[in-house]
Amino acid sequence: MHAHQPSPLAHGAITPQAIGRAATLALYDELALAPKPGLVTLTDNGSHTDMDASTFVRSLFALRSYFPRIAALGAAGAPFAALERCGMDAEARMLAATGGINTHRGAVFMLGLLCASAGALAQAGQPLQPDAARTMLRQRWGDALTARAQRVPVLPGGLVARRLGLRGASHEAAAGFPALFDTAMPALAAARARGLAPRLARLDTLFHVMAVLDDSNLALRGGLAGLRHAQSAARGFLAAGGAAQPDALQVAAAIGRDFVARRLSPGGAADTVAAACWLQRVAAL
Repeated sequence: MHAHQPSPLAHGAITPQAIGRAATLALYDELALAPKPGLVTLTDNGSHTDMDASTFVRSLFALRSYFPRIAALGAAGAPFAALERCGMDAEARMLAATGGINTHRGAVFMLGLLCASAGALAQAGQPLQPDAARTMLRQRWGDALTARAQRVPVLPGGLVARRLGLRGASHEAAAGFPALFDTAMPALAAARARGLAPRLARLDTLFHVMAVLDDSNLALRGGLAGLRHAQSAARGFLAAGGAAQPDALQVAAAIGRDFVARRLSPGGAADTVAAACWLQRVAAL
């Protein structure tokens, strides 16, 4: 690691601390969003019996130092192996804080890579815009991510994705996070352009992502049938007007009750919404 100590950032550049703080706040944005079908909110455990809002808050505290650290590694031009070690350390701290419960494993991976990209952009004196973050990710670590996607998975989400022929998190990263950049960000921008308040815009974005993402969380809990059911429910919500329909919150809550009955939880979509909130926050730094 000594060869990759953070180097001085370009004059006037955004700091790793600011990039990392935006990531922690974005994860709180996602936690605070409600109703959120099958997912943990500040007042509801969704489809989960082993975690609640306090579990997520403990996890966030455990991860606070991770995001600035990996942003600094990105600024220093660290290789993918260093980013991966940093992420594994963070995951261990998360599990220690939650008593072994996986609250943010997907976010550690996804937001960690994005923070590293942002650190590299800041180091280069470039603005932290979504397209630039995606380009930097591919340029710096695209080959390593492609190689990582070829590894035999060891985690439950990766194993179920491989068994069912789905595009898991590793393949999503190797493709440059299309659910984030091609679906979530345009949906968020369109919702705000239509005049939706931030909460409704994020809810609309969640359903857009649920409709297209091969969410291994859903597949893990409900099999391929569960994943397809959730995608169909999301498409139905959007076809009826999405979060702009007059009774959007009641409809979303009803979908949530159905998800709880089926034990479905779109955790991958939630991570993607958190990443979209982060991109909004860093673009405003």
